[in-house]
Amino acid sequence: MKIDSFTVQAERPTDDGAIEALHEASFGPGRFSRAASLLREGVPHDPALSFVATTGPDLIGSVRLTPIVIGARPAILLGPLAVVDGWKGRGAGKSLMRTSLAAAREAGHQVVLLVGDEPYYGPFGFVRVPPYSITLPAPADPARVLVCPLVEGAIEGLSGAARRAL
Repeated sequence: MKIDSFTVQAERPTDDGAIEALHEASFGPGRFSRAASLLREGVPHDPALSFVATTGPDLIGSVRLTPIVIGARPAILLGPLAVVDGWKGRGAGKSLMRTSLAAAREAGHQVVLLVGDEPYYGPFGFVRVPPYSITLPAPADPARVLVCPLVEGAIEGLSGAARRAL
């Protein structure tokens, strides 16, 4: 039996080049026009909530969280979450998700937003919002607009425009 061995650790500034290459390979140049990318534009991700998965010296995955606002409420945008092709389905993405959500909860954040697949993200606590209750800066399939409450009641009444945190 083969056991996959990787380590999840806080992202370091020296990881930037490998993370950007991973994002390019995973999402291509069209990623910059997507709603989530527009929310991140010009706002640095939170390094205390952003993590990488490595095996030996190789970066095999990354997740970043960026501060945003939904309506008048502070929130965190999850993404991108990316794992190199040879490591997909082997637990790195799930480990990155669990680590980043735990760090966000511990830091006192209440809500995480993402645009993604409910079957993958649902087990982490993400749920769909009513269609168009949260508006994004570019078109997105409303079935893919998901939020994760990090504290009880955090998504009650959550609505409005998602925008960059200032």
